[in-house]
Amino acid sequence: MVNVRRALYASSVFVVGVMCGCSHSEPELHYLGDADLKHYKHEALSIDYVNRCEVVPEEITAAEEPRTISNRSKDEIWNMSLEQALEIARQNNRVIRTSGSIVANPQGVSTVYDQAIQESGVLFGGRSVEAALSDFDTTFSTQMLWGRAEQVQNNAFTGSGSMPGSTLQADTGMFRSSLQKQFGYGAGFTVGHDWDYQGLNVPGQLFPSVYTGHVRAEYRQPLWAGAGTEFTRVAGPLNPNFSGITGVSQGVVIARINSDISLTQFEQSVRQMHLDVENAYWGLYLTYQVYRTAVVARNSALKTWRDAEATDRAGGIDGFDKSDVPQAADNYYQRKSIAEALLNAIYAQETELRRLLGLSVNDGRIIRPSDDPTKAQFIPDWRSSLTEMLSQRLELRRQKWSIKSLELQLEAAKSLTRPQFDFVSSYRVNGFGDHLLGQNDNDGITSQGLSSAYETINQGDQTTWNLGFVASMPLGFRSARAQVRNYELRLTRELAILAAQELELAQSLAAAFQELSVTYANAQSNLNRQRAAALRVDILDKQRIGGVLKADLVLRAQASLADAEKEYYTSLTDYNKAIANLHFTKGSLLEYYNVYLAEGPWTAQANEQALRRAWARSHAFDNPMLKTEPVEFALPGRGPEIDWESPNADNSADYSPAPYEEPETEEAPPAVHDVAPPKAPPVEPAGEPSAILPVGATRPAPRAVPEWESPDSETVRRVLSVVPIPDRAIAY
Repeated sequence: MVNVRRALYASSVFVVGVMCGCSHSEPELHYLGDADLKHYKHEALSIDYVNRCEVVPEEITAAEEPRTISNRSKDEIWNMSLEQALEIARQNNRVIRTSGSIVANPQGVSTVYDQAIQESGVLFGGRSVEAALSDFDTTFSTQMLWGRAEQVQNNAFTGSGSMPGSTLQADTGMFRSSLQKQFGYGAGFTVGHDWDYQGLNVPGQLFPSVYTGHVRAEYRQPLWAGAGTEFTRVAGPLNPNFSGITGVSQGVVIARINSDISLTQFEQSVRQMHLDVENAYWGLYLTYQVYRTAVVARNSALKTWRDAEATDRAGGIDGFDKSDVPQAADNYYQRKSIAEALLNAIYAQETELRRLLGLSVNDGRIIRPSDDPTKAQFIPDWRSSLTEMLSQRLELRRQKWSIKSLELQLEAAKSLTRPQFDFVSSYRVNGFGDHLLGQNDNDGITSQGLSSAYETINQGDQTTWNLGFVASMPLGFRSARAQVRNYELRLTRELAILAAQELELAQSLAAAFQELSVTYANAQSNLNRQRAAALRVDILDKQRIGGVLKADLVLRAQASLADAEKEYYTSLTDYNKAIANLHFTKGSLLEYYNVYLAEGPWTAQANEQALRRAWARSHAFDNPMLKTEPVEFALPGRGPEIDWESPNADNSADYSPAPYEEPETEEAPPAVHDVAPPKAPPVEPAGEPSAILPVGATRPAPRAVPEWESPDSETVRRVLSVVPIPDRAIAY
């Protein structure tokens, strides 16, 4: 009892000592001299930078200083058409530039390399067609091992000599070589050649050393779970070494669908790029026109100010008020500040257009749009537009590819809910001999002659074969059934999303129709307003010069004219943007620009294989008892056409229009239409940039709104340059 108490006391003292020791701080260290902590301050706490030296593009190094209103220059005018702008964007945008930021999210930017990356993917979930086809490549494997073992034998009757406890010496050699081939219908075939060498110092053996081996052929065919071409094309070859679910998304067909999905993402970025370029083009055109209007208003305000000062110095006339002078000055400086802000807006819009086109900030030229927006009314058909949208929108195509992929994977998953039942067979020709090779088989011991091992194989007298079936199954198939249920739910979800997308896009198409209609109506109304405002300015200015009117009304009329011209050009450019947006919503924007995507050229091997299969199909005949072709999973061309019927097709008499009446057509007074807008001063004041569009300058004819053309028409098409995509020839 006393010993126990002493032990407990000693333990408690040890624990207290340890705890007290842990509570002490580290001992203070002293060094000779003062420490400057140079490494800690300048290296340990510094930010590391990558050791890379990249060549900066010439578009950046050769760029001049950006334009500002305080640093104006007489740059060369670059009259650029919309078609030229789109062509430059297609040539320079290997990294697709859109309204989003490339710097903030570089991983989310589409490039011309994305499709080639997808076509060369090898990782799980992102395999390319080539990677999926690699499962059917013939695999060659070989190995050669030599060995020697020495071991004392605990036996009085075995060993290398007559003395007990002798050492057993064994020289060994092993050679393995095989060719394995996986077939597209799920079967596997193996051809192998094996040799084993053994040399022992044990007495009583027929030969001190001997070669044993064989030539073998093995064949395994799934008959139930994972059997057939359809399963292998979708899920890939079934590995019999795994008893669980190995996945059903690694086949050639799924890889092909993933490649098509990747292509839709690239095409969507290209489509968005074209829309952004056109919007930026018309935005720059609008800014030029609004700036021209602001310059005209500023010059008119300056002229009014000078006339008021001249009248004041002359002693005034009837109806003149001295407050007209400061009011005219106030109006002039207001118009001047507006013109300066719009000039800066021109520089900003031109820089944004240069960014989308992949051009440098400033190359000594200033871009000026040379195309006029179209003024022709575009009246699309609702039914045909809705049909185009449902068959051509990339988002719907991508969603349908996802649905098709899930449908194929669901069928493959159902195959795994059955037992694993395989047919297996093998055949061997065995060899045995004192030597591996020999000129004759006479060994001097046996009557049949076993001197050469290869000679016994050539004789083919020693064979081994087996034939049978192998079956396995998990009781309950809970994992396989859970996978089927998962794919069913995912397929249901994607179908619901597709229906919601179609409804959402139909609403977007309706909004595009409404926008197209209202912008055209606004353009007409603002044109009449601009003409009326111009007539008002002309009348009031004549009355002011005659001395019967104050300058206040003239200044207000001039401001109203400037605002009317701004609204007219704004509505006109909005109308052209609405036309492009309608094609964007329908999914026909690239066809509207005559731009088509194309795959790169096939390889020579793919062309030879396609020709060989074409000859085989030409000389073959159909066998009604065999299913010789896989089920089609992709439709050629633009997809099926959709037929529409009008509401109440069976009872057209019950169909009634919308519950409101169309308003009567409003016509402007004839006198307003006969008045031309005022002309700008013939001489531009000093300091204004030469890039301003002169009033009354002739322009090319307005760009006509083309009707939608079929891809099969004879229209000349421009092919977008992309990285060549590998061929999609599927071969096992």
